Amino acid sequence: MYPVLFRIGQFEITSFGVLVAIGALVGMWIFARELRRSGLPDDAVDCAFAGVIGGMVGAKLLWVMEHAGSGPLADLLWSRSGMSWFGGLVGGLLAGLAMMHRRRLPAMAVVSAAAPGLVVGHAIGRIGCFLVGDDYGWPTDLPWGVAFPEGLPPTTVRVHPTQLYEALALVPLALLLLRWRRQGRPAHVVVGGYLVLAGAIRFGIEFVRVHEPVIGGLAVAHLAALLAVLAGTVLLYAGRTREVRAVDVPPR
Repeated sequence: MYPVLFRIGQFEITSFGVLVAIGALVGMWIFARELRRSGLPDDAVDCAFAGVIGGMVGAKLLWVMEHAGSGPLADLLWSRSGMSWFGGLVGGLLAGLAMMHRRRLPAMAVVSAAAPGLVVGHAIGRIGCFLVGDDYGWPTDLPWGVAFPEGLPPTTVRVHPTQLYEALALVPLALLLLRWRRQGRPAHVVVGGYLVLAGAIRFGIEFVRVHEPVIGGLAVAHLAALLAVLAGTVLLYAGRTREVRAVDVPPR
């Protein structure tokens, strides 16, 4: 574990923060490439900046809501990690969509271009979760089990490194989305497929991740993942009647 890389006075530079920043930069680079490939305006990359800010706020707020009562509110808000995937997805999409509306950009085409970068950024961020010891799994005797003595919360028992499970599962998803876009698949297929598959990955991993059940043994993350799968399924079904392609050039 390397939760704190170095300090500048009283300010800590955490591995989580650095990996999240790297993930955002790599994701935006991929997004910019996909925009150019699709003939979309270069300044649509501003939607990614808005999405990163909205995603960070949404991820933190939902995590704080999930863990309310486990500690002082200020400590939860300023914790060195603690981020919710679904909160980040919703917050990022809302902020990005608001920027697309302001710039009068075709939302589905832009989100399709952003999808591969979202997955790559998510995977890199999960490595940051591993380094800081957050979002780990239940105890395990498997040889790759990891203890997080400085984790959140600390544990000296070997547990499932669910952060790495998710990061590894997201790699083929990113490659699949890039392949679909290069094949000219419709934008609703790329976006809907992203929601269905990313939601399914999170739903499965949540069973070995430490969580508090809320309904029928399912955690908040389970329910959020099911909502993502449902939204993706609806999008795939509704999009069959529309001719929205990932390589469409927006009207001038």
